[in-house]
Amino acid sequence: MTTVFLGELEVSAIGLGCMGMSQAYGEADPEESERTLHRALDLGVTFLDTANAYGLGHNEELIGRVLGERRQEIQLATKFGIYVKDGKRGINGHPDQVADRCDESLKRLQTDVIDLYYLHRLDRNVPIEETVGAMADLVRAGKVRYLGLSEVSAKTLRQAHAVHPITAVQSEYSLWTRDPEAHVLSACEELGVGFVPFSPMGRAMLTGVIKDSSSMEGKGDMRSSMPRFQGENLDKNLQLVATLGEIAESSDCTPGQLALAWLLSKGDFIAPIPGTKRVKYLEENAAAAEIRLEEEVIDKLDLLFSPDNIAGGRYTAEGMRSLDRD
Repeated sequence: MTTVFLGELEVSAIGLGCMGMSQAYGEADPEESERTLHRALDLGVTFLDTANAYGLGHNEELIGRVLGERRQEIQLATKFGIYVKDGKRGINGHPDQVADRCDESLKRLQTDVIDLYYLHRLDRNVPIEETVGAMADLVRAGKVRYLGLSEVSAKTLRQAHAVHPITAVQSEYSLWTRDPEAHVLSACEELGVGFVPFSPMGRAMLTGVIKDSSSMEGKGDMRSSMPRFQGENLDKNLQLVATLGEIAESSDCTPGQLALAWLLSKGDFIAPIPGTKRVKYLEENAAAAEIRLEEEVIDKLDLLFSPDNIAGGRYTAEGMRSLDRD
């Protein structure tokens, strides 16, 4: 596996998003999840991403329990800032709670240091400078090596970076979610900040495995409530994916691999974290690091997945309001 630098942190060029092992995309097989985690490290996929909110702590506990003895092989990233109370989601970036959330994650992960610690979402009630100031105290205390932000605007990134160096920004970025191209990617490149795309294959849409709405009727599958996966929007988006499949076939790879290779072509400061809970898909994703696309193919994909061609929003209107956008 090739590597890239997020700021000063060297990580595998393709990481592993672990959320699906604990929530969001139907039930996971615990044994298969464990096999997937170990197989990731065996393949050199050592950049693992989790959060304290995933499975209400279950995801961090899973990684700590399964990979505790292999901690030195991992670049471990987790997040804080999202909480669930009485079934409702909230955001808390107040500096007074930063240290406690970190200590809880360290305990669940069975480690004494987190490589990359993100603020999961911007708390609009707290100046970003105050939150990052408290996060910087964790670096000075040796509990965290590097700091990151998730789903922030270029303006917020610059404000945070002035307080303490930000190593990475994590946001949704893929062929069918191009928002970071407007301002955030250029700000990252200018400041020497890495960029970590989550859902780099469109929550599996870009892999071609979703054929219709019945593909998302599993228990706890969050996609069924997302506008892009509903009704006429889904039908229109599936037409784009069909064309993606044709391009992938001519490029001698799978649609998912093509989507990942496209992302890697956008800069050497980018490290996508495709999520999976199955060894089969992990191995397929890891192989995408070796694919080099011709400029003609990149241009064709840019045009095919122009934002104007995508039907439906990423989230509901309420969900979109929780994002810090340019």
